[in-house]
Amino acid sequence: MKRIVLSEKALYRGSLILVNKKSPFRDDICNVPLVPLDEEKDAVLMERQSAGLLNKLIEETNAKDRIIAVSGWRSKAEQADIYEQSIKKNGRKFTQKYVAFPGCSEHHTGLAVDLAENRTEIDFIRPDFPYEGICGNFRGKAAMFGFVERYPRGKEKITGIAWEPWHFRYVGIPHALIMRQREMVFEEYHQFLREHEYSLNPYVCAYGQRNAEISYLRAAEHGDTFMEIDENALFTVSGNNTDGFIITVWR
Repeated sequence: MKRIVLSEKALYRGSLILVNKKSPFRDDICNVPLVPLDEEKDAVLMERQSAGLLNKLIEETNAKDRIIAVSGWRSKAEQADIYEQSIKKNGRKFTQKYVAFPGCSEHHTGLAVDLAENRTEIDFIRPDFPYEGICGNFRGKAAMFGFVERYPRGKEKITGIAWEPWHFRYVGIPHALIMRQREMVFEEYHQFLREHEYSLNPYVCAYGQRNAEISYLRAAEHGDTFMEIDENALFTVSGNNTDGFIITVWR
């Protein structure tokens, strides 16, 4: 066995951090490595790994130039400007439904992207991304590349955001597949994992020729958190942005 040290700052980093009204993004701690989704058009940025997988997903769907990224990473200042401009144009009620409050937007993570079917006119706030055609094909393959539709219809009371069929979030494999299979949004998935304590009762799922053991490890109240794991285990750790870590061990 070996001992892994998880710092307090690690609590706010990783592909599984939950960012919403209750859990703002810690940009003072997170230094997200950003790259342009399209090297020829560097306007839309995403976190490096998620950008690469999104491009592979678009390629797999034969959707290049048919599906375009409208918005990726945003700074708090940009989000604040979008929020204020939307209030002026659309009113406060509309804005609170469709635009996250500055500091509480998934776009700050670099792991979220708003997509649109490529048309002559595209609404920046509510781009058109239907459930049929090329966009439907994209949706069908999204989870296999680690992406989920973040704000589906019927889950508004849980997410606190209106239905947004254009907004996708990278959470990775096998998490996206589990969320799709169990019809969970991210908030529900985090709560579900709390029932599976690290080293005691991990949630086990099969993926390919391996099993993934997924569990929750509560962070220490003060200072570093420690975890014991097999010497040669293949694993990943992500903070949850509130009070613990999500451990994924591959067997």
